[in-house]
Amino acid sequence: MLYALVENLQNWLDSVGLYPVVQVMFQLEFRAFFAVLLSFGMVLVLMPKLIAKLRSVKVTDDPEFYGKDLNAIMASKRGTPTMGGILLCGSVFLTTVLLADVVHSRYVHVSLIVLVWLAGVGAWDDWMKLTQAARDKRNGGKRSRDGLLAWEKLVFQFGIGVIASWFIWNAATVPDAHVLNLPFQRTYLPAPTEGVIQPLELAPGVWQMGLITFMLLGSFMIAFTSNAVNLTDGLDGLAGGTLLIAAFAMMVLTWISASQRASYFLMVPYVPGSGELMVIAGAMAGACLGFLWFNVAPAQIFMGDTGSLAMGGLLATIAVCVRQEALLVLIGGVFYLEALSVIMQVGWFKFTRIRFGEGRRILLCAPAHHHFQQAGWKETQVVGRFYLIAITLAIVALVSLKLR
Repeated sequence: MLYALVENLQNWLDSVGLYPVVQVMFQLEFRAFFAVLLSFGMVLVLMPKLIAKLRSVKVTDDPEFYGKDLNAIMASKRGTPTMGGILLCGSVFLTTVLLADVVHSRYVHVSLIVLVWLAGVGAWDDWMKLTQAARDKRNGGKRSRDGLLAWEKLVFQFGIGVIASWFIWNAATVPDAHVLNLPFQRTYLPAPTEGVIQPLELAPGVWQMGLITFMLLGSFMIAFTSNAVNLTDGLDGLAGGTLLIAAFAMMVLTWISASQRASYFLMVPYVPGSGELMVIAGAMAGACLGFLWFNVAPAQIFMGDTGSLAMGGLLATIAVCVRQEALLVLIGGVFYLEALSVIMQVGWFKFTRIRFGEGRRILLCAPAHHHFQQAGWKETQVVGRFYLIAITLAIVALVSLKLR
């Protein structure tokens, strides 16, 4: 909104000699890093008021898992306010509206729709789990951590994934933005002359996807990442910190994809108009940074499904826009490790129950962070070491760009 306002006033400001004062607002890098500071400030200032409000209406966590040992470990979190994702998502939305080009950028439109949609699904899920009235209607008042059923969540997640993928496909102005960008595979052949800035020839073996394939891949990434971040949100500071790392890495990837020179030099897809996504990634990073102030152990508030579903889906949407789904698997490696640990645990338990008449486990508990807790690691050790893994994977993902 501010960007559009400054754009409309550009000629007048130039005529009176004031344009140099505001021209910095046209610089993508400035707006992206200012978005970090703005969303950080919003969360830092407003979160105490949200915590007080959530306490007053008794929207607090009531840990109840399917194991006595895990219940004992998580008992200290009882009564902690949740649904902090309301402010997390709100700050990202407002910062984006203020600093990104919301008038012209289709990628910004799609990202904001995904953010609002999944935040709504997450809020609905949180409300059903955390309010007694909803539990009474759903399961006779029994204590349960179940809100929306799994298939209900998936319908909404895949639904917005299909819609977003279709819009992303149609927003691309060059066919190069429809390629499948695999690790270590050149999208373009090396430029014949250093510094050449013109359309380059696609490298042999690069697959330009059709609409159906693109939508299948995009919707899967958005839905799966949304759930993966949700599963990661189980320890103080874990989801917020790993999202912060992933968002900063995504800022770099969006800057590269929007720069014709940088994308051709590194031989990754050039996606015109995707630069505004750098502002959204910056807003995500700032919001997570502010959230961590209140979410590190001992947490004063949890993001809940409201935040985790929306942040995961938004992260994947940005990756689909800039054709970096494969690198997202590395950057978000902690999220996908958590999700796969649940899939393997549940799958193996069901298989062994059918095969041997008794369910067996691969891990002590799933998701993986609870396995390490039950193995004797302190909560802060698990979170700190997962941070180190996330940082390492993000560096590997960015370094791999140069190995083409």
